[in-house]
Amino acid sequence: AGRVRYLYKDLAPGPHTIRLKAWDTYNNSAEGTVDFIAEQSAQLALEHVLNYPNPFSNITTFHFDHSRPGSELDVQVQIFTVAGRLVKTLRTTIPVSTSHVPSTLQDGTLSWNGRDDYNDQLARGVYVYRVSVRTPDGQAATKFEKLVLLN
Repeated sequence: AGRVRYLYKDLAPGPHTIRLKAWDTYNNSAEGTVDFIAEQSAQLALEHVLNYPNPFSNITTFHFDHSRPGSELDVQVQIFTVAGRLVKTLRTTIPVSTSHVPSTLQDGTLSWNGRDDYNDQLARGVYVYRVSVRTPDGQAATKFEKLVLLN
């Protein structure tokens, strides 16, 4: 058993067919075909926005799913106190994204250690964060969630 993932960037809208042939270690082959319809680029949308672990003590990583796989994404995560004061901003650009972030990131730029923009440790408690995503064609989406810092 196995899985193949291949991201088609800029696939023309309309009906398409994928044909795949694979061999096992005994040179037995199998072939399969999948018919699908590619739609026009979807409006950017965010789903399943979360940080894990939550609550956390040392480090947490922000995750989300989006509707524009294959697109470059500018991502910003802003963390606020419950009073609304901005305490930390994380930014990264993802050149070609899969539909789940941060699976495409290698440098951990969507991870947070519980420190503010001045590298001071924040107090334990509840914080609100905003994930903002923008594509090169100007589409944008934003979601808010809560996290708990334990220290």
